[in-house]
Amino acid sequence: MALLGETRDGRSQAMVLSGEAGIGKTALLHYLLENADGCRVSRTAGVESEMELAFASLEQFCVPILDGMDRLPEPQRAALDTTFGLASGAPPDRFVVGLGVLNLLSYAAEQQPLLCVIDDAQWLDQASAQTLEFVARRLRAEPVAMVFALRTTDDQPTLTALPQLPLQGLSNQDAADLLDSVLAARLDGQVRDRLLAESHGNPLALLELPRELTSASSTFGVHDSAAPSLVDRLQDGFLRKVDGLSARARQLLVLAAADPVGDVDLVHRAGRRLGISDEDVSAAESTGMIELRHRVEFRHPLVRSAVYRSAVAEDRRIAHQALADVTDADEDPDRHAWHRSRAASGPDEAVADALEQSADRALSRGGLAAAAGFLETAATLTPKPDHRARRSLAAAQAKASAGAFDDALSLLAQAQAGPLGELDSARVDLLQAQISHHSEGGNKGLPLLLAAAGRLEQLDPKLARETYLDAFAAAMFAGRLASGSGIGMRQVAEAMRGIQLPPVAGKSDVMLRGIAELFTDGYAAAAPGLLDIVRAFGSDELTLDESVRFAWLAACAATDLFDDANWDVLTHRHLTAIREIGALAVLPVALTSRIIYDLYSGDLSEAEALVAECAWVAEVTGGQNTMMPYGEVCLSAIRGDVERAEPNFHKLLEDVTARGEGVGLNMIGWFQSVMFSGLGRHAEALTAARMAADSPLELGPPKWALAEVVEAGVHSDNTAEAARAFEQLSSFTQASGTDMALGVEAGRRALLQSGRSAEDCYREEADRLARTTLQVERTRAQLRYGEFLRREDRRGEARTQLRLAFETFGALGLDGFAERARQELIATGETVRRRTTESSADLTAQETRIAQLAVEGLTNSEIGDTMFLSARTVEWHLRKVYAKLGVDSRRRLRDSLSESGKSAVKMS
Repeated sequence: MALLGETRDGRSQAMVLSGEAGIGKTALLHYLLENADGCRVSRTAGVESEMELAFASLEQFCVPILDGMDRLPEPQRAALDTTFGLASGAPPDRFVVGLGVLNLLSYAAEQQPLLCVIDDAQWLDQASAQTLEFVARRLRAEPVAMVFALRTTDDQPTLTALPQLPLQGLSNQDAADLLDSVLAARLDGQVRDRLLAESHGNPLALLELPRELTSASSTFGVHDSAAPSLVDRLQDGFLRKVDGLSARARQLLVLAAADPVGDVDLVHRAGRRLGISDEDVSAAESTGMIELRHRVEFRHPLVRSAVYRSAVAEDRRIAHQALADVTDADEDPDRHAWHRSRAASGPDEAVADALEQSADRALSRGGLAAAAGFLETAATLTPKPDHRARRSLAAAQAKASAGAFDDALSLLAQAQAGPLGELDSARVDLLQAQISHHSEGGNKGLPLLLAAAGRLEQLDPKLARETYLDAFAAAMFAGRLASGSGIGMRQVAEAMRGIQLPPVAGKSDVMLRGIAELFTDGYAAAAPGLLDIVRAFGSDELTLDESVRFAWLAACAATDLFDDANWDVLTHRHLTAIREIGALAVLPVALTSRIIYDLYSGDLSEAEALVAECAWVAEVTGGQNTMMPYGEVCLSAIRGDVERAEPNFHKLLEDVTARGEGVGLNMIGWFQSVMFSGLGRHAEALTAARMAADSPLELGPPKWALAEVVEAGVHSDNTAEAARAFEQLSSFTQASGTDMALGVEAGRRALLQSGRSAEDCYREEADRLARTTLQVERTRAQLRYGEFLRREDRRGEARTQLRLAFETFGALGLDGFAERARQELIATGETVRRRTTESSADLTAQETRIAQLAVEGLTNSEIGDTMFLSARTVEWHLRKVYAKLGVDSRRRLRDSLSESGKSAVKMS
């Protein structure tokens, strides 16, 4: 009752009641429902036979609260319309579906608390289970309680992130009292003890097993020494209660067990087709195992499964055929096809075709697992070998997309039995490559992806180009840790270089060609053309596919080309597109790319908010679809927080090496070198920069790391190494020709020169970097120039540059570099106190992000869409933020956040 009390007080609750069959889960749910006075109720139950129907349980769950559909934002309403088959459309993102359901619950609870009851959760279809778990985890400030009843099994991956209440058996005394309450006659003491021992306190067993005792067994304790499990014995006991029924009454029970909906009218109509009379119905109900009133109600879920599983195959087939006959194929085509498939006695092309259409509908609703199930059954029922192979391949693709890789490989083996056409055979190769890449981790699938792309070139050029993109992404992430197959980025690029572009090539095709040319024709030859296409991606209107699939690659190219303006634009465009479609699977990559830009541009508060969003994605998805926490570690590094960064760098290094993720070595070394540079630990900075720059032809970080090698090499008296690194750096920056590239080059050249030549270079660096967006690099240039002037004994001029650097680093929050600048100022004879940081409140990462979105002008509903929260929960968080900051409006919130983000810099 405490749960209902908390809900009535406006606090969200979620709980999973777990335990073996008969332990009392359903009884507790009934108790909740009986005591839910003043609460609105939504309920559903998983049905074992319905697990293949995508969102079947979710749709049943949402029926009582669909009156809120018109209030949903358009993307959420469209997603639910598509999910429930009310409209056609592209497959909705499952997290947008979840957000829509979350808001429906929030709206439904506005007038009175809402109790949501989900029984037999172990039998929910996969899509419904994922959505309901997502919603339960996002409840915060809504008066909503969600209670699941889950039968524990050996393999129970769902609902693990929710609060659990495992139900145990009754105590010895309570079990004895319950047993005695149902005994009609005195039992032999040893028999009674045996029943208590065998029941393990299971209430259903204590109620049912004594009823199965014969007079001999109650007196002498006679029983089968090879008795089956407790569940099997309970089911056997239920079945003995219906043994005396007529054949038609037993058929009614099978019919009711075969209908997953519990629709009384449907069962009655099907029964009449089989000649089942009202007397047969009454006889079945007289056993106490079933009730047919407002809906079909079995005494216990074990009864349903026992009846269905014990029926002979022909009786099950007859039941499904009768149900198919009375199910409207237009109103409910999927259940109609599903019943027909179970009624089929052999291959049936018409039924297989209907199942394939059901699979298409499931895919349009985002039900990958359901689509895979439909296609797998369709393949089994397909008479022609070539059609069967094609459907097996389609089923394998759906299984792989749903993450069921073992099942996918089994179906692929069936597909390969063929016969398959050349294109489908190539698709088999592609799917095997994709499964290898995603299931084995690292880069083991890279050679297979490359081979599949080559085979597809003449068969399906568009699919070939998409596969080359996947192969290149795999090679880019693998980097120098590519497997011993000898295939890496250069080999993929060489293959990409040979593909035939369509007559009217789009930006994406030209981008792939330009990236390939970096490795085949050389940086100097490829850079101008690639820079043009990067600028086109940054300035032209992009299609959704270009924004989602290719903008990240264009952003990588911009980083590699020192094109800071388009690095900014393209990371922003990519992140915006991913957020708009709600694609959480790839959101961590988009967030991390943007974080790295924000760090170099000096917007550490925004970077911190995005780091918090990465953590939020991990929480929302239960740890799936996340990537290595580069953003968090790099944020600590650029701040100079070595105590926090260093342990994480070491852990990251171990992880990326184990994963075969060579790009991680580049990122780790790059930001480690920046951190050590700020701290003035130049020898350590050089070691880190060497690691990052070890493969300079790889995209992005290695070229920026070359600049760190130059600076750290000069300051650690490794001038020869610094000079060699500068030659490499210059070959890239000259080919790029952007202000950022030439400014970085000028500043590093200055470190290798002296006197007037060095000063000219520093001035050129300042002039060029003034036209760029990367404030950290501009301020580091002031620091280097100030250090040069101090060494030239031009103390007054040095103080001007160093003071600007110190103040800017302090305002940005780069404490390591600020301290380095302070020490240089002290060396000029100026007294400078250490920086102190003011903080007006201790906001959580989530509160910080919500506050920033509010300051940007987003409504509560819009913030909720971004953060996958209900508008009510956003309002609750904002009230907490206002209280912590001592403000009462969004205008004052803006002022408070601005003040709390500033640092107090004191100098004397």
